[in-house]
Amino acid sequence: MIAEAGLAALWLAAALAALQLAMGWMGVSSQRTDLLAAVRPIAIIQAGLTGIAFLVLIYLFVTVDLSVALVAANDASTKPLLYKFAGTWGNHEGSMLMWVTILAVAGGAVAIFERRLDERTLIATLAAQAAIGLGFYAFLLFASNPFARLDPAPAEGQGLNPLLQDPGLAFHPPTLYLGYVGLSVAFSFAVGALVTRDVGTAFARAMRPWVLGAWILLTIGITAGSYWAYYELGWGGWWFWDPVENASLMPWLAATALLHSVTVLATREGLRAWTVMLAVVAFSMSMVGTFLVRSGILTSVHAFAVDPERGTFILALLAIYIGGALALFGLRVGTVREGSRFDAVSREGSLVINNLLLSAILGIVLVGTLYPLIAESITGEKLSVGPPYFNSAAGPLALILVMVMAAGPIMRWRRDDLKATLTRLAIPLLLSALVLLLVILLAPGIRILPLLGLVAAAGVGLASLAPLWGRNLRRTPLYIWGMVIAHLGIAVSMAGMASESAFTKETLVAARIGEPHRVGPYSVRLDDVQPVAGPNYTAIEGTVTAQRGDGKPFTLHPQTRNFPSPQTETNEAAITTVPDGQLYVVVGRADEQGRWQLRLWWKPFVTLIWAGGGLVALGGFLSLIGRVRREMRHAPPREFL
Repeated sequence: MIAEAGLAALWLAAALAALQLAMGWMGVSSQRTDLLAAVRPIAIIQAGLTGIAFLVLIYLFVTVDLSVALVAANDASTKPLLYKFAGTWGNHEGSMLMWVTILAVAGGAVAIFERRLDERTLIATLAAQAAIGLGFYAFLLFASNPFARLDPAPAEGQGLNPLLQDPGLAFHPPTLYLGYVGLSVAFSFAVGALVTRDVGTAFARAMRPWVLGAWILLTIGITAGSYWAYYELGWGGWWFWDPVENASLMPWLAATALLHSVTVLATREGLRAWTVMLAVVAFSMSMVGTFLVRSGILTSVHAFAVDPERGTFILALLAIYIGGALALFGLRVGTVREGSRFDAVSREGSLVINNLLLSAILGIVLVGTLYPLIAESITGEKLSVGPPYFNSAAGPLALILVMVMAAGPIMRWRRDDLKATLTRLAIPLLLSALVLLLVILLAPGIRILPLLGLVAAAGVGLASLAPLWGRNLRRTPLYIWGMVIAHLGIAVSMAGMASESAFTKETLVAARIGEPHRVGPYSVRLDDVQPVAGPNYTAIEGTVTAQRGDGKPFTLHPQTRNFPSPQTETNEAAITTVPDGQLYVVVGRADEQGRWQLRLWWKPFVTLIWAGGGLVALGGFLSLIGRVRREMRHAPPREFL
């Protein structure tokens, strides 16, 4: 009966979404703002019902109710409690239900808290949010029912993919989905503003916290996901331009451009069309990313042939939402009034260049991700677009982007002088030149992209502090601090990426017990290999002793694990972090001569990559707090009913 209750709650929520859409449409077309009093409670009740459905699914996974097909396919009684809980969204149907739940809760939050928009625009926004939700409800109920029963129930479940049995699964997907849904709210605001021809500062101020929140969560999700893959997969890389990685990067790129545009519109009444278009693009990328990952199309485009109903539904939703939004933009963009004018050399001008570069990088990633899938669907041949394409195509644009980012915050609004701007950049440019000289002298064989990355990181890092120069730091607004810290985080991450790319040392050996090997500044010796047993796996565990110069030796314990359900082998790297980098060790299987596969990496300053990502998220969080506090002081009161 528990599963049936969850399914009933989902059906009721879908019915309320349809009612919310119908009443919202009536309110906008008939200009009856009194309907808002009915639309808002509907959105809140809908959020409660989807929350109940998701809690029911969590309960089914935690209690391992094998009479539910989804639980039987992705859960097992032998799994630790954390993975039973997190396994709820470690599959297609569960992740889609999480998507819908977050979407409905976000719509309820807009209904409760939004007080800045005109009544008609708010009704149109809630109607757009209901339209998005209705498509997802239909997809779940007709093509991906998470509460489908099995009769008879199996004696044991198949278990969760072992690669997903990691604490990272408990928070990595939810942060990404929260980010995706934040972009859906921004999209709904844009649709509402287009429908009512109300693309102005009030719309931008209402949208900005959602865009900023979504951007923060996507930043956290991508950063955490990168580190999760780095230590979990055992191949020593932090980013491989895998389609799943790209599926989360594309919305982040669009959200970054949108965040800057909506700020200009909210504060300077400029970039109106840019803001609306980027809201559509950002949500479109979140849709593409979500559906590509969860439909199975990334594994094989022939997944549609295996499940044509689900594949058809996915294509239909993509066409309706993305095509419909672009059509609406095309029809109404002519009604969007021209924003405030500005010169090319100005802060607004730098933000336009920023948007163009981000859009170009987004296009490069999108083409590189989708081209192999489209080519395979047409020719049947598998193609691969890997790091060489992405690095060579997107890398130079990213370097130009961060240089523009360094200049933007120190430029004046509306109009500035190029010579004066270069004068303000004199010290950062001098530091970049000094770093260029030092790196060429100390590492003469360094490749061009890592070299330019180190140089740019130094200059951008110093330039990011420029908005604080001459200010009373105690009276500096919190959102200024946030901007400074976020831009500094980009520089820190870039320094880590360039250092890891330029200076990583790798040693792959067939090691005998007691035999020493070197990687970077470390001497490494495999002392022993023993079988061990975990809660739901068996493993071989190596005992590895490492020493740096005359320093104190220390021990690492890498593992190769075997999971019986489903039958899978994984590598668990042993990682030691020191101030200037990480020693990364992986042990494999033995050969016929009794030698063990040993993979060793020394990665200088690699931790700066994730430290920088943390700074970027922290900067965004400080900006969000500062902006929300400022808006709350100026927001007019509005009664709920």
